[in-house]
Amino acid sequence: MSFDYDLFVIGGGSGGVRAARISAGHGARVALAEEYRMGGTCVIRGCVPKKLMVFASTAPAAIEEARAYGWSADAGQFDWPGFRGKLDAELDRLEAIYRRGQENAGVKVFDQRATVSGPHEVTLADGTKITTKHILVAVGGRPFVPEFPGCDLVMTSNDIFKLDTLPERILIVGGGYIACEFACILNGLGVQVTQYNRSPLLRGFDGEARDLIVDQMQASGIEIHTHVVITEIEKTENCLKVTCGDGREDEFDAVLYATGRTPNTEGLGLEAAGVELGERGEVMVDQWSQTNVPSIFAVGDVTDRINLTPVAIREGHAFADTVFGANARPSDHELVASAVFTQPEFGTVGITEEEAEEHGNAEVYVSSFRPMRSSFAGSDARVLMKLIVCRETRRVLGCHIVAPEAGELIQMVGIAVKMGATKEQFDATCAVHPTMGEELVTMRNPVRHY
Repeated sequence: MSFDYDLFVIGGGSGGVRAARISAGHGARVALAEEYRMGGTCVIRGCVPKKLMVFASTAPAAIEEARAYGWSADAGQFDWPGFRGKLDAELDRLEAIYRRGQENAGVKVFDQRATVSGPHEVTLADGTKITTKHILVAVGGRPFVPEFPGCDLVMTSNDIFKLDTLPERILIVGGGYIACEFACILNGLGVQVTQYNRSPLLRGFDGEARDLIVDQMQASGIEIHTHVVITEIEKTENCLKVTCGDGREDEFDAVLYATGRTPNTEGLGLEAAGVELGERGEVMVDQWSQTNVPSIFAVGDVTDRINLTPVAIREGHAFADTVFGANARPSDHELVASAVFTQPEFGTVGITEEEAEEHGNAEVYVSSFRPMRSSFAGSDARVLMKLIVCRETRRVLGCHIVAPEAGELIQMVGIAVKMGATKEQFDATCAVHPTMGEELVTMRNPVRHY
């Protein structure tokens, strides 16, 4: 058959643009459709603007620390409109870079929604039908808000960057990393933050690390309530009245729901095309990111494998190399390091202590202490370094760090863990002194055995 394109990518986020650009570099005729803005969740309404808000929110604590180190300093008033203007300009700049990268690679970009209308056909919002040898679905996910009376009054992480003014009091509902990150961000920006969740915060992460983060969030002024379920939100003259299942009632100026994300497959035409979807709407794929329909592939959060931007990028690159680059390679989802940008930060790779306890044959090394910088400034903030080691092979199976700049630390540790480094190889590495990270190579005795 003769097709209009060799590849049509639906979605202009991190995974989609990488797949499109690399495929075009391999000589494929490529088109891409994006209905909102190039760059996707990460660039436009996720990682990038969030991290810039993290930087802004840490300034008051840095100024307080500066006073402890002898400086005369005052934070003054935070200028949200001024910050938001710079943020919008930065996102515009990044979006232009993403678009230019596609155009320079020879990718045809359609600024409209596309749906799948057959194994080799997509339909644009204006009705145009385009034939293609391969289809790649890279539409990501969207925030999930449960249905209850007043659910239309809440906002999600998509909305937080577009606020005209910051609320004085905000309720954040959810206990995952997005909820906890925004709780810390808004608290740092001077908002009075309360957080509700139906279970303990940061479930699925290492328990000891999680507990330390939650303790320090509370110490910073965030009011946290677990085992709470909202049953109704009512708009009054001056605020939002929140009612919970246990009879609790409270008032807030805004409510942010961060209760997970859902694969963005609704209305995309995949089921009609015969593509198998999972219970949550995720596209079911094999290790090659291929669906049960041979011509249709999917990468990124829409597959609900590991929902991280760098993973989506690697999946998109692997797809392009496999299908168009004569270099077949599956996506690698083993030992993916990640960071949670709470305050303090959390870096993690490999198994948790809870998983070590379940499977056995492991040793746990832990160092928790007040770092030099905080101690001198009179802060009670603590850091945590944890290694989980296989007793037989001596390989480091997991590393968990709660500390300032933990994301930077775990990136480096992730290399060693991915390479299969042993505890003895960590120990043989000379410490860099004085640093927090030197604890990772100076822990001699395990604190727990499984």
